[in-house]
Amino acid sequence: MLRRRPLRDTVSGVKLYAEKPGTALRQLITDILAVLWVYLWVRLSKGVYDSIEKLAVPGEKLEDAGDSLAQQLRDAGGKVKRVPIAGDDLAGPFTSAGDAAAGVAEAGRQQQEVVHNVALGMSVGLLVLSLSVVLLFWLPRRLRWIERASAAAKMRGTAAGKDLLALRALATQPLTKLVALDPDIAAAWRRGDADAVARLAKLELGGSGLK
Repeated sequence: MLRRRPLRDTVSGVKLYAEKPGTALRQLITDILAVLWVYLWVRLSKGVYDSIEKLAVPGEKLEDAGDSLAQQLRDAGGKVKRVPIAGDDLAGPFTSAGDAAAGVAEAGRQQQEVVHNVALGMSVGLLVLSLSVVLLFWLPRRLRWIERASAAAKMRGTAAGKDLLALRALATQPLTKLVALDPDIAAAWRRGDADAVARLAKLELGGSGLK
């Protein structure tokens, strides 16, 4: 039965930054810039939302005024309606005016809804466009490096892992770097030369910023 690895061991095996100072510094600066980019665009999107929402103030005032006027006219119509004989006829104009005022209040509510939808749409759209730069470019590359570097760091601890790193170096590293190690480095690796394997593995690890 397979035993689950402790979370501490799993986390400790993850390489978030390179071991070479120069590479690690570049990664740290890039990460900070990515976080600042997200923070600034979140703040900007919120600012755009708040600015557009201010356009809803006239609609709020129109709604309040319309509701207040409609209530007053209907109250007045209710009082006039109690006048004997002619009450219904006299109350008619007040009722119509109250309905018109209610229509004004509804127009104010609709104006607020339109402004809210525009503010929400523009702020979300702006945020999505800005965050897509991080989600489509920086984050995938960062995660790929973490995965590759973490795997390489685990492999360098065993002879079989070093051999695989050496093989990967032969397959992926530029020919100029391979020749600089030894013009016959491939033949030496095939013979199982420990020094050749170690140098190739080091070359592959160095490409990921590891030692």
